[in-house]
Amino acid sequence: MGNNQRTPESTVPAEWIYAEIERLGRMPIHALRQRYREVFGEDSTTRHKRHLVRQIAWRLQVLAQGDLSERARRRALEIAQDADLKTQVPSGWGAVQPARRGRREARLPVAGTVLRRVYRDRTVEVQVLSDGFEYEGGYYGSLSAVARAATGTRWNGLLFFGLIKRGKGHRRGVTG
Repeated sequence: MGNNQRTPESTVPAEWIYAEIERLGRMPIHALRQRYREVFGEDSTTRHKRHLVRQIAWRLQVLAQGDLSERARRRALEIAQDADLKTQVPSGWGAVQPARRGRREARLPVAGTVLRRVYRDRTVEVQVLSDGFEYEGGYYGSLSAVARAATGTRWNGLLFFGLIKRGKGHRRGVTG
């Protein structure tokens, strides 16, 4: 038996695991990253909520009920070695571009600020982070992405949250 395997009498009830996984799905990103740190003993390299939930859920199941058997692990490796794997992502597959590094948009408020906007009788709240935005537990790289998630249509995020004004003579990059 491997290090991560448990005996049947030491397993945690499946109900607890399912309840914990449901709880993970309701947690905001910062709490998921903290939970990841608790479970794995290191910081996460992702801010993708669904990915974090899946990683933590898998680890909790392994800790509670044991890992794959050695036979299953060997078979999985055989399958992976026989697979016709592509070593490069074909162009046009919409691969995620790395986050832009550089100067922070001067029109954005400081990290920790909560922006609010009433849209169709509902208050949209977003927290400004040092490297993005948190909205309803999800991480977004731009205010425009938050506005689109909140409304289902494309918006200029700065305009949606009132950080710039639309009007005659308004030029790009000029506030007020």
